[in-house]
Amino acid sequence: MQSFDVAVIGLGAMGSATLWHLAKAGAQVIGIDRHAPPHSHGSTHGETRITRCAIGEGEALVPLALRSHQLWRELEAETGADLLQQTGSLIIGRPDDKVHRPGRTGFLDRSIASARRFDIAHEVLSAAEIGHRFPNFRPQDGEVGYFEPGGGYLRAEACVAANLQLAQRHGATIMVDTRVDTLAADSGGVTLGTTAGTIRAGKVAVTAGAWAGALLGAPFTPLLQPTRQVMHWFEVEPDHIETWQRSPVFMWPHGTDQDGFFYGFPSLDGATMKTADEFYGAASDPDAIDRVVPGEDSARMYRSHLADRLVGVSARAAKTATCIYTATPDSGFVIDWHPRLANVLAVSPCSGHGFKHSAAIGEAVSATLLGQESTLDLNPFALARLLD
Repeated sequence: MQSFDVAVIGLGAMGSATLWHLAKAGAQVIGIDRHAPPHSHGSTHGETRITRCAIGEGEALVPLALRSHQLWRELEAETGADLLQQTGSLIIGRPDDKVHRPGRTGFLDRSIASARRFDIAHEVLSAAEIGHRFPNFRPQDGEVGYFEPGGGYLRAEACVAANLQLAQRHGATIMVDTRVDTLAADSGGVTLGTTAGTIRAGKVAVTAGAWAGALLGAPFTPLLQPTRQVMHWFEVEPDHIETWQRSPVFMWPHGTDQDGFFYGFPSLDGATMKTADEFYGAASDPDAIDRVVPGEDSARMYRSHLADRLVGVSARAAKTATCIYTATPDSGFVIDWHPRLANVLAVSPCSGHGFKHSAAIGEAVSATLLGQESTLDLNPFALARLLD
């Protein structure tokens, strides 16, 4: 039986970062994934993820975002990878918007308040100023913009690959295409039953995203809901390609319905721009996600969000992809010890907004697992808040 100080189950954004920091700290660590990361089966793929530092989803997240930006640059310096592009980030919305959206109610106002509290460089722009500075957006009268020049996007697959590269450089063992079926804890550690045999670890971090609920069992299973999400790459009209290549990332809550929210990216390829909305419906089985995206899905996306708001974007979708959100009831994270399985730490179902924080979470979780002091406060992500 192989034995390790720590086992990390799931090597997406959170797991790969945790593995890197554990290995760098000198722990004997193994990372296990049911696929071969970076892969397209979970939540960490599709080219890009938005990053920003004034977090409208909750001010407790701001220190994570700020530290993560430092760590992305460290990763780039150590690996030579191109990970963080600070194109700026723009939120467009109405200052009085109080429509309930999971994790994003009052999103614009809370982002501005967060920026002011943490002294994050930003501007508040009128609709006319948005249209003048960023002519690919068509805001309505009464909408304003929060622009954060330090925001931008992360190259998702490249970030995971860089984490894993450094983890291996520091001595981590990585086991791919291996499923963990059981966790059995006792006072001395945890026994993992896997499709490649039994593994023993002093402590375990479950960073398995959509598969975490089934592996962790009660009380986590009913609290972690995986849902299918769709990303669309729409063609950019030739006369507008240069504008879209210079565009910031954007987020745009609108209307009076919960599903009136979408986000997007500049054109990376000089031909298309990526955009998506969010779906919080019935839970999906992560092993049976329908990866086929009907053309009507892209047509609906264009009609509902893009047609009246984006300039120079065609109704033709060049490609689509699916990924998975795993959300808690309050759209927050969970980073806490399992109440029934000693030495098992549940780490952050992302609730659709976790990638930008993953580098710092990996560092803080590593310290927690090794009994070290962390400079970041993980108490806001305790399990107890969801059990009251």
